[in-house]
Amino acid sequence: MAILTQWDKIGEHFYETGVDRGMLYQYDNATNQFKDGVAWNGLTSVNESPSGAEANDQHADNIKYLSLRSAEDFGGTIEAFTYPDEFEQNDGTATPVKGVKVSQQTRKSFGFSYRTLIGNDTQGTDYGYKLHLVYQATASPSEKNRATVNDSPEAAQLSWEFTTIPVEVGKLGDVTYKPTSHIVIDSTDFVTEAEKAALTAFEEIIYGKAAEGSQEAVQPRLPLPQEVFSLLTVSAG
Repeated sequence: MAILTQWDKIGEHFYETGVDRGMLYQYDNATNQFKDGVAWNGLTSVNESPSGAEANDQHADNIKYLSLRSAEDFGGTIEAFTYPDEFEQNDGTATPVKGVKVSQQTRKSFGFSYRTLIGNDTQGTDYGYKLHLVYQATASPSEKNRATVNDSPEAAQLSWEFTTIPVEVGKLGDVTYKPTSHIVIDSTDFVTEAEKAALTAFEEIIYGKAAEGSQEAVQPRLPLPQEVFSLLTVSAG
């Protein structure tokens, strides 16, 4: 009997690795946008830790009658060697006068994005990537360890746990989606020239674009879900 399914075909040994192109965005109440994007250098990891969606079994007639799921939350931990100055307001730090910083202040919510790489056995990490968009995050106080310089010096690594509040997704076509805090865009799904062009244009929005000729510079911002869908939808015609 011939088996139709094939395992471990050449080019299908897929994996995901790395984290780079971190971006931080501030929420503007006046425009309802995550804008003023800046690069987050020194990003070492983003550990995603979804929670909730736990089963709550209900019993009746001496049997398990149904199982209800609790709401799902998205959170995690950001680790980095450094952070942009703009993140201080999100980390509860204010600067009343130049050179003086006051901690334990109000922590402002923020958006951020980062990229992970997709690899396979023939192209390595050139195969593709995923863009992760995170909305309405709030950072918790982080532990900072200070140690003396010795004969095995290491750079101090900073860490922040974060939680999120989902933003509205709304309806697309005939489907109404629940609010979310996390959107993932997979570059390997954009295969036609038009789709690739749409993805490139989208990246120019989240990363910004320098002025060219008569075209003005594009300042980095994080589009909300409905705009993400609109920007990345390519007509079949």
